[in-house]
Amino acid sequence: MAELLEIRWHGRGGLGAVTSAELVARAAISEGKYAQSFPSFGPERRGAPVLAFLRVSDEFIKSRTVIYKPDVVAVLDPGLLHVVDVTSGLKENGKIIINSRKSPAELKSEFGYKWPVAAINATKIARETIGLPITNTALIGALLKVTEIVKMDSLVTQLQERFGPRAKANIEAMKRAYDETVVKE
Repeated sequence: MAELLEIRWHGRGGLGAVTSAELVARAAISEGKYAQSFPSFGPERRGAPVLAFLRVSDEFIKSRTVIYKPDVVAVLDPGLLHVVDVTSGLKENGKIIINSRKSPAELKSEFGYKWPVAAINATKIARETIGLPITNTALIGALLKVTEIVKMDSLVTQLQERFGPRAKANIEAMKRAYDETVVKE
């Protein structure tokens, strides 16, 4: 991956969008890549819409701005699809990853998306593995399936460092989501 990959995460406070961006950035750095992650908060309260930004490249990253033209958009809460234009600025060859019970074909039809859509029921996976509807590690698994931005093992290490004894369930959520993510071009 010689080029810069820019990802915008759409979530709600408490769902882990900011943590997702940070974990993937740390995994990329551990692989010798350059990465940056940072949040953008509105009203800082649990449940409020949150944006997080992630850049990964094999070369030094000069840009320090928010990401207006992402390569990938990851949506942790499907309710945001009715509130926010998550595809705003998405590049022509961009991709959308959505936590949803719906299939990629249903999502493309309902919202008129012209980009490839990857769908994963991250809420179900999170409840079954972690015991809570916190979808971030499952969405990381979907991101890996769609982009291969970093190696799974690099993220396993980051999850172990971040979550300690809770890492096993989060790793399971990530791996399950990787396996279960469905993409529709």
